[in-house]
Amino acid sequence: MIRINNKTYNGNSVIISNNKIIIDGVDQTPDSKNITINVVGNLQNLEVDSCESLKIDGNCYKVSTVSGDVICYGIEGNVSTVSGDVECKIINGDVSTVSGDIG
Repeated sequence: MIRINNKTYNGNSVIISNNKIIIDGVDQTPDSKNITINVVGNLQNLEVDSCESLKIDGNCYKVSTVSGDVICYGIEGNVSTVSGDVECKIINGDVSTVSGDIG
């Protein structure tokens, strides 16, 4: 389950790029410019240009964001962010951030 701005979606792959939200290949872009994301359960892929907050209550294989903190339980693959903190209990791949903390 993926909650974006309090609206619930189901899917395995989420891409947020150029102000568009694509879930499993389908455009699900809300009218609001401020985006908050909460994933409940497991997700394969999460790519985000920018969001206000990003929280994953479960595991994700790959996470990348340009701007925004990443908070989750576990990442099976890699996580990267340009501007944001990474806060995860388990990371099995590489972690990178240009401007942020890793905890």
